[in-house]
Amino acid sequence: MKRSPRGGRKPKKRRIVGGVDTHADTHHAAVELMNGGRIADAQFPATADGYAQLLVWMRSYGRLHAVGVEGTGSYGASQARHLRGQGVHVVEVNRPDRRQRRNLGKSDPLDAYAAADAVLAGRARALPKGGDGIVESIRAVHLARSGAINARTACINELRSLLVTAPAELRERMAGTSAQALAAACARLRPAADLADPIQGTTLALRSLAHRCQALTAEIG
Repeated sequence: MKRSPRGGRKPKKRRIVGGVDTHADTHHAAVELMNGGRIADAQFPATADGYAQLLVWMRSYGRLHAVGVEGTGSYGASQARHLRGQGVHVVEVNRPDRRQRRNLGKSDPLDAYAAADAVLAGRARALPKGGDGIVESIRAVHLARSGAINARTACINELRSLLVTAPAELRERMAGTSAQALAAACARLRPAADLADPIQGTTLALRSLAHRCQALTAEIG
């Protein structure tokens, strides 16, 4: 854990605000007074232990009023869940202040302080999604299903595209069929051993795509 304090620690009675700049492997946290005075910043690993250490570190500087967290729908999701589970008011911060970035350049401490500034200034007010319970379960399953639907659509498009340039014998046999009927018909194709023949090579490709499409249909179901 890398720390960069900005002054000595004060009695815990004072109220403070935190900000967190999140990344895949590390999170950078900052602590400010309610008047915007900067106290300290530190870096923590993006792990369960790191989330706990970050909160202990913030609370060592005073009574935590709220914490602004970047990326609560991505890299900051687990950190936000941990903070909420410990009774901390978490605010979603979309991005650092662009004017500060232009003036001072990109840095993790700057972005962490910017997240805290956004909470103090009222620019960030949205509460992050819960990320737990049945809603999170549905989101995860829906994401997998949507990916399968997109893959099946791409597979059907590849089938139709291949048929456009396929030998007439194959193209005419499959003409005018629906997507489901096309996949079923192509799955029944039986290529001969001589794949040097364009008809046989195309037959094998059509059957392979059809089997893939059927497997994706079963997964979606």
